Order: sequence, then structure tokens, then C-alpha cells
Amino acid sequence: MTSGKHIRILLADDHVVLREGLRALVEMEPDMEVVAGVANGRDAIKKTQELAPDVVVMDIGMPELNGIDATRQIKGQQPNVFILCLSVHREERLVAAMLKAGASGYLLKTSARTELVDALRTVASGETYLSPPIAGDVVEHHLRSRTRGKRGAYTALTEREREVLQLVAEGHRTKAIADRLHVSPKTVLTHRENMMKKLRIDSVSGLTRYALREGLAEL
Repeated sequence: MTSGKHIRILLADDHVVLREGLRALVEMEPDMEVVAGVANGRDAIKKTQELAPDVVVMDIGMPELNGIDATRQIKGQQPNVFILCLSVHREERLVAAMLKAGASGYLLKTSARTELVDALRTVASGETYLSPPIAGDVVEHHLRSRTRGKRGAYTALTEREREVLQLVAEGHRTKAIADRLHVSPKTVLTHRENMMKKLRIDSVSGLTRYALREGLAEL
């Protein structure tokens, strides 16, 4: 990004107070502008298509569609849009999944305002930014290495299965899930059965606990 260019930012986080606080912090900078705020991954994809921001600040745990799969879809459709993850999660598997999905940066929500601003400018310039607590050899090694042992949701399941899993964990019924994903209820049930077989889980409550543990859904 050329020096002096206005950085247009979209905020994706399901907590209104946090989103508005971020807007206020970001707009204190003369070269930054928040073009929209959204509360879930599906709206993040839609608004990014409509507004083509320079940077999307993306939370991981959001309703309807999590930030990791939203990032993957945005980068697949609009590779020139940069994603900065802003999350409370610091587990290696989630950091790795977010970066693999195409995020250019990962920042913890405990970070100071000055770090947020630095991260936004870094990502908008096409470079990578990792918050110091999660940077270093452990993340780089994790990204280079092949998955070992028990597979997580981002390797064991397909993208559509993760979408179904998240909606199941959020308490949506089969018909409602089918309507949201524009598929038949039978297709939703098939995805659910396939997930149970892959994960060796025999109940919806088990799927819900798994989704919470993997960061696909939040209480």
C-alpha cells in the first residue's frame, strides 16, 4: 500500500460494544476509516464483496459462520483484501488454521491500541503481523509440519461440514440449517451423519461439545 493512502477497514465481531470501541480507536487515526461493522462471518463475506475494504478485522468465534471459514471464502473470492484476525484465542491449532485460511495477521484482544494500529498498517502494506505472545518458532513449526495425532475440525471435516457443525452447535434445527445453507434437510442430516462417523461422536450434544472445544462455536 502506498504511503498516505487511506486504509478502509471492515470490522467483523459479534460483540457490539467491542466493535464500536474498535471503530472509535481506529478512526482516531487520520489515515484510517471504518467502512462497516458486521456481527457474523456470512455478513463479513457479503459486506466485503460490496465494499472491497483494504483490511477486514476478523474475530474467530462468531455466529452463523466462524471467522476462519469466512476468511477462507473472502480470500478465495477477493485475494487483494487483507485479513487481520483479532481474537481471544491463542491455541496453536486456531492460529495455524487462521493463517492457513489466508489471514495476514493475528492479534490478541488484550493488545494495546498502538499495537492494533501498527498491525493494521503492517497488514495493509502486504506484510504479515503476529502478536508477540503467539509469534516465534512454535507457530512456524506447526504450519510447516504435517498434522499428527488426533485431527482437528479444520483438517478432519470439509468446509460444508464445519458450517453444518457450527449451526448445529448454535442450536439451529435441521430445517433452519437447510434454509440457511440452501440445501435440503436430507443433505443436512447426511452431513451430520458423516461428521459423527469421522469424529466417532454419537450424539448432537457430543457434536456441540466438540464444536465448542475446536473454537467453531461459543457459548
